[in-house]
Order: sequence, then structure tokens, then C-alpha cells
Amino acid sequence: MPDSDPTIHTLDVPGARLYYERRGSGPLLLMIGSPMDSTGFAPLANALADHYTVVTYDPRGIGNSSLQDTTQDVTPEQQADDVHRLLSALGGQPADVFGSSGGAVVGLALVTAHPDQVRTLVTHEPPVVELLPDKARVRAQIQDIYDTYRAEGVDKAMQKFMAHAAGDAPGQEDAPRWEPSPEQMARMRATTDHFLAHLLRQTTRYRPDIEALRASTRIVVAGGTTSKGQLANRTAVALADQLGTTMVDFPGDHGGFLALPEQCARVLDQVLTETT
Repeated sequence: MPDSDPTIHTLDVPGARLYYERRGSGPLLLMIGSPMDSTGFAPLANALADHYTVVTYDPRGIGNSSLQDTTQDVTPEQQADDVHRLLSALGGQPADVFGSSGGAVVGLALVTAHPDQVRTLVTHEPPVVELLPDKARVRAQIQDIYDTYRAEGVDKAMQKFMAHAAGDAPGQEDAPRWEPSPEQMARMRATTDHFLAHLLRQTTRYRPDIEALRASTRIVVAGGTTSKGQLANRTAVALADQLGTTMVDFPGDHGGFLALPEQCARVLDQVLTETT
């Protein structure tokens, strides 16, 4: 079994200090979430640490990473620059990258700006709303969530956000679900204000440069087997269609690796090691 205790590090970047963890040995594999921090990736990282040097990190303003100006919005391009600096500090060799949700959008921005730093990007359900045929309607819904947050607070806004993310997809009552610990719940709660105020609109307004992505590096678009029809799965399908690739199914839903880390680790390892 791999050592489950990671080494802990920090890195100063413009306007912030990043917290990151490193575990295992082998090729470099970076995991990116947004707004999720490094704790959410820990089970998946442990499952892969026998074969990879796995690095997880807290994005600026989230978890153990600081942000000098907490009133500023954070864009995928800015987060991608943070990741670029992190990869450079880790030695600069091309890394495999697994990005989930907003972190998958950051991964797209990273390979657009720095394709030489990434060997394979697995972008799991990126909410690239601007690729949808009904983008105007979805954009208006996201603005309504933000307006609700400003007028009525976090709880009302998050109720709308969860309903919006589920969309018109049928319920998956039998699907495995992650049960966060009280500590994890507290960490997520602490992140919610930052997410609603400074990340949600900025992330979902990001429009991928499809031509640049086609010319950049190997990109694998992934989606959950039990999240089909939900918003982030629909956007993943739209991205795969525009890139002309086949989407890879991962076990579970939008956060399937939280509930099914071993199963998702096997799929991710297969994707990263297959011949292109």
C-alpha cells in the first residue's frame, strides 16, 4: 500500500500563496479542483500513489491557500497561471493532469497557454457553458444564482445552484454517494462564499479556444456514468463534440472519484497509460 501521508509544501505566486501536497512515486500527476481543495482528491491520490507522484493543491483563496485581495474575482486563466508556476516549481517536466469541474476548466486554460507542460489532460465534466446551444438561458440562471447570493445569502443561492446543476436529468437514487466528514463539511462551507462571489460566474463564462486545444496536447474529455443529462455532463459532451473526440465514462456522478476512488483510479490509470 502507498504511504497515505503526503509531504506538505507552499509556493508563493503573484497575489497568493499556494498550499500543495505530494505523495507517491512515478510520473507526475497533478489533480486540479475548483472550488474543491486538496482534501477531496486524497482518496483518489492515495489509490494512485503506487504508480504516480501525485500532487494535489488548494486553489488561491481556498482551503490552506491564501489570497492577498479577497475581494477580487478569480478567473480560470489566473488559476492556470498558478498551476503553470506550480508545475515549474515541481521541475518543469510534462505532467499528466486530472481536472474536475471548475478544475477541469482550469486544465483547459492551462493547456491553451502552456501545452508543453502537460502530457495528457483528463478534463472531467468541465462546466463550459458557452459551448451549449442554450447558453443564454444557462447564463441567465447562473446570474440569478449570483443575484440570489447577494440579496438572500449563501443558503438560498446554494439551493438554486444544486437544482441548476442537476438540470432536467432523472434522479440517481441508487448511485453511490460521497458522505463528507464534519471537517470536510466545514471546509466546504468556508469555501462557499468565495465560490459564489468570485468563481461561479468567472468559471462558467470561460469559452475554450477549440482550435488552440486541438493543436495543444492530448485531451481526454470525461463524464460520470450516473450524471448523464446534468449540466456539467452536457457541457462535457459539447466539448468532446467540438474537439471531435469520444467521451470517456468514469464511475459515479460529477464527483464520482469521491465515492468510488479505487474504481475511478483504475479508469484514470488506463486512460493515462494507453497508447495514443
